[in-house]
Amino acid sequence: MLYNHTAPFRTRPFFSMLVLLFLYCGAAASGQTPKLLNVALAGMSHDHVYLVLNHYRQGEVNIVGIAERDTALISRIQSRYHLPDSLFYPDLPALLRHKKPDVVMAFNPISEHVSVVKTCAPLHISVMVEKPLATTVKDAALIASLAAQYHIKVLTDYETSWYASNQLIYKMTKENAIGEVRRMVAHDGHQGPREIGVSQEFFHWLTDPETNGAGALFDFGCYGANLMTWLMDGQAPLAVTAVTKRIKPDIYPKVDDDAVIILEYPKATGIIEASWNWPFNIKDWEVFGKNGYLQAVDRNTLRVRKGGGDAYSIQKLEAPAPPYQDYIPYVAAVLRGEIRPGNDLSSLENNLIVVKILEAAKRSAKEGRRILLK
Repeated sequence: MLYNHTAPFRTRPFFSMLVLLFLYCGAAASGQTPKLLNVALAGMSHDHVYLVLNHYRQGEVNIVGIAERDTALISRIQSRYHLPDSLFYPDLPALLRHKKPDVVMAFNPISEHVSVVKTCAPLHISVMVEKPLATTVKDAALIASLAAQYHIKVLTDYETSWYASNQLIYKMTKENAIGEVRRMVAHDGHQGPREIGVSQEFFHWLTDPETNGAGALFDFGCYGANLMTWLMDGQAPLAVTAVTKRIKPDIYPKVDDDAVIILEYPKATGIIEASWNWPFNIKDWEVFGKNGYLQAVDRNTLRVRKGGGDAYSIQKLEAPAPPYQDYIPYVAAVLRGEIRPGNDLSSLENNLIVVKILEAAKRSAKEGRRILLK
C-alpha cells in the first residue's frame, strides 16, 4: 500500500477504526507482524530525543546503539530509561562497525548533521535529523549529494509535521477551499530555552551560532519556512528579507532571540515570526486565500472563516492516521517503500529550500537588505 502524503489525516472516529482494523487484518492474513524499526542514535543532546526513547520504553522501536561521549548526559538518560551499557559507543563510526541499523537518527548539534550523513551514506544507511537539515547551504548540498550517490533517504523531523491541523490546511488549499493562497503567517517559539528549562547540553549548542547556525532565527524560523515551502509545492521564494533582535543579551549574548522573515513569491507573501520572547509556547499557522482564511491554532484545532462571512468556525480534529502520528511510524513507512516523501515536510527537497531561506535570512539581517534567491 502506498500512502498519499497529501491527505494523511482523518476527522471521523469510525473511519480511523476502519483504517486500524484494515491494517490489523492485513497483517493477520499474511501471518506477519510488522517488524520494529532498528534505530541507532547519533547523539542525545537534542531534547527531542525523548520521543524515540519513550517509544523504546514502550516496546515500539528497537534502539540498537547510541553514539554519545557526554558521560553526565549518558548517566542521566541511562538511569531514566534503563538503557544497558552495551548500547553506548564513543562515536558513530565505532557504533556502525558493530551494528547495522535501519536508520540513524541524529539528535546532536545541527552543524554535525553533515558528518552523520558522511558516515552513514557509504554504508547505505538512511538518516533522519532533527530540524533544520543543516546550518549552511554548503552542508545541505553535500548531504543531498551523498544521499543521491549512495541511494539513501535523508529525512528531517519537525514537530509540526504531525499536526492534524496543518495537514488539513494543506488538503483544503489543494482542494481550492479558500481560493488562491495570498498570504501565510507562521508564529513559532516560546519564552526562551533557558526560561522553559531545556537541558544544559541542549542549551550549550542551541545558543552557539556555529553549532546551531543562529538563535531563534534558525531554531524556530525553520518551521515556517518548511510549511510555506510545502504549501508552495516546493517553490523557493523570489527574495528573503529578515530582521533579528537580541532582546535578552544577558541570557543569549551570542545569538538572536527574535526574528521576522518575509518571503516573496510571485503571487503570495510568507511572514515567519520566530522568537524566544513569546509569553507562551506557540506553533500556529495562518493561511489567507482569495476567498477565505484557515488557522492551525494548535495540533488538533482548525479555525476557518470563509469570505463574505463574519463568523469563525472551529474544528476539533483527531490525531493523524497512520503513519503520520510522529516520526517513528513515518520513517518506518518511508524505509519500507509505503510512502514516497516527494516534497512533503520531511523530504530532502523541501529542506534544501528551507536551509536556503534560513541562510538568506541570516545574511539579510546582517546586511540590512533584501536578498534575492538564485
